[in-house]
Amino acid sequence: MRLQLWSCNYAPEVTGIAPVSEVWARAMRDRGHDVEVVAAFPHYPEPLWEHPRRPYREVRDGIPVTRLPLWAGRGSAAQRIRQELTFAAAQTAAIPALRRPDVQVAVSPSFPALLPAIVNARVRRIPWLLWLHDILPDGAAATGLVGDGPVLRAARALERLAYREADSIVVLSQAFTRNLEAKGVPASKIELIYDPATRVPQRNGSAAGETSTNGANGSRPAAGSPVRLLSMGNIGFSQGLAEVVRAFESEPELNSDVRLVITGSGVAAPDAAGEVRTPRVEMPGLVSSERLERELQSATLALVTQKHGGEEFNIPSKLMNFMAYGLPVVASVDPGSEVARLVRSSAGGWVVDNADPAEFPRALRRIVESRGEIAERAAAAREFASRHFDLDAFADHFDAVLRRLAPGA
Repeated sequence: MRLQLWSCNYAPEVTGIAPVSEVWARAMRDRGHDVEVVAAFPHYPEPLWEHPRRPYREVRDGIPVTRLPLWAGRGSAAQRIRQELTFAAAQTAAIPALRRPDVQVAVSPSFPALLPAIVNARVRRIPWLLWLHDILPDGAAATGLVGDGPVLRAARALERLAYREADSIVVLSQAFTRNLEAKGVPASKIELIYDPATRVPQRNGSAAGETSTNGANGSRPAAGSPVRLLSMGNIGFSQGLAEVVRAFESEPELNSDVRLVITGSGVAAPDAAGEVRTPRVEMPGLVSSERLERELQSATLALVTQKHGGEEFNIPSKLMNFMAYGLPVVASVDPGSEVARLVRSSAGGWVVDNADPAEFPRALRRIVESRGEIAERAAAAREFASRHFDLDAFADHFDAVLRRLAPGA
């Protein structure tokens, strides 16, 4: 089939949705499909170009990519809305120059860009699939990005239109399924496909050739070795990471032998950095793939956080990668969330209620005192990832959905 992926984020961006979109494109290509990507200029978490340019085309790993301009900015609500709207405008203008696919796959976010996706599908009379990574109206309201008013009402209207117009909707959690069904979306239109792990562990040690004693090679962490707790990826407001760092630093005597390493960047990174009080917390920023591999290989535990008090509108892709590396997850989340359900059902970590930040350092102390349990949960996390977050299984499932949409292609 001729497949056209509309994804605002794509390689060479290394965090967020871009790696998932990239592995999807490669997997569909490897299954014999003719894949084309429509994406924005590389811009996340920071713009990767020096001057504004016109749209251009490039080929990445044998896959043609059409790059569209946008006015990048994430420092305020106004800047983020401007960024989204300018990309949607660029997509609309690009429609006449795009090929007609057999199936169009539109990734959300970008949320406003769903409107040109709907227009393109209608005009060309092609089936289209909505790949839902975030429920943006819910997320914008929960994080305070927008309040009640015309912007949120317009977003809700576009959300309803997108759900109605899409021929199929792929979601990445049971929580998303419940959310959509509560909004009247027919269950027959919804397909649950977990995001795959996008990194492959180097089983022979770290990128530097060192032998790890922790998660990635599956050996039991030595009793006297330091404990490294790793967080990675986007640092946004929805993670609530600043509150976790504040709690960790507030009681240093509880976890004096633990080092919290936070790689990545984002709009809330300065807030998290402002809570650092001791050398026990390291924030190297956005690191290279080689450096991240070393961090994953040397980590003992992985940290996944979500802000308390908001609706569950996304599932962090870092969870899949942590489990694939055999890193047991300490999840500071709502105990009723999808992340909590996955951690509990996998037996691959621990859930700490994010309603009480002070509980985090106390729970961490109990965890690091049981090295045997850490090893057991590491093995459970790896086994769960091999069954549920495998790239081939993900691609086969997605391929089947696409073939149902265009059976004669």
